[in-house]
Amino acid sequence: MISKKRSFPFTAIVDQDDMKRALILNIVDPGIGGVLIRGEKGTAKSTAVRSLAHVLPEIEYVKGCRFRCDPSHPELLCSECMSAREEGVRQEVDRGQIRVVELPLSATEDRIAGTLDLEHVLQTGKKRFEPGVLAQANRNILYVDEVNLLEDHIVDLLLDSAAMGVNYVEREGVSFSHPSKFILIGSMNPEEGELRPQLLDRFGLCVDIVGDRYVSSRAEVVMRRLEYDSEPDAFIEKFRPETEALREKISMARERVKDVQVSQNMVEVASNIAIYFKMEGHRADITLVRAARANAAFEGKDSIDRDDFRTVAPMVLTHRVKKKPFEKSGLDREELNECIKTY
Repeated sequence: MISKKRSFPFTAIVDQDDMKRALILNIVDPGIGGVLIRGEKGTAKSTAVRSLAHVLPEIEYVKGCRFRCDPSHPELLCSECMSAREEGVRQEVDRGQIRVVELPLSATEDRIAGTLDLEHVLQTGKKRFEPGVLAQANRNILYVDEVNLLEDHIVDLLLDSAAMGVNYVEREGVSFSHPSKFILIGSMNPEEGELRPQLLDRFGLCVDIVGDRYVSSRAEVVMRRLEYDSEPDAFIEKFRPETEALREKISMARERVKDVQVSQNMVEVASNIAIYFKMEGHRADITLVRAARANAAFEGKDSIDRDDFRTVAPMVLTHRVKKKPFEKSGLDREELNECIKTY
């Protein structure tokens, strides 16, 4: 299911800066690996993700393609677009916004990965693949609310496709593959159960959010929600200037991100952070650098610096730091700052 255009404006969400920054960084650089949003009920997790529709930039795609293939990357075309190109068929290019595709909690593996089109088989006697949610999600955002309640094999399927950028399907003697590069966003309430550590590590970023503890902020949340519910179109229009400014800033950051300089010294800072907090493997190091680079691009800088690591490190490390039983998750920011400063 693709989110409707009318939704609460992203720029109207009160506070929750870490959550909003984590979402933006993944749009700037989808290679960061998605984001997991953990928090109690009523903290705007779903609202924030759905409201991204207002600030998502446009992309070019092959007109009429079921997978919205990128015409600038022939090596990533689906089999249908590849065949058309080899046959000399002229492929028109269209433009459209990145979309938010929601995964229903009750979705089956066939619904997600795709399956055999039985109606086509009965009508023509020929086998044809019917794409699933992963086809819709290609080059878009795939949002899974209550991701911790999904069966493990479903989560594995989503994470594998997000990591490889391709969905491989074998059904009833039919083998098919198609591009499936998407930004995976999951949200969950930890009180309803946790994700396995192996699955947690596959999310590039993670943010833990709580409701505001200040009267003024909570009152502002209520007032904005009442105003939106009363006159949604007028409320969206009220925040249009901020929304358009943010969309333009994200678009510029997407163009700039590959040109942001990453020095040897900054890579060593990232590795030192990973070693200090006892990270396993190299995924944390790589994600630290990519997230810092995206943050620098979003801030309009030409190179990453220690401030970028201060911003992104809690998002990268929070869900990867090993905790003792009954110990609260999270990261000691003073300890992090000292680590960054001393290297």
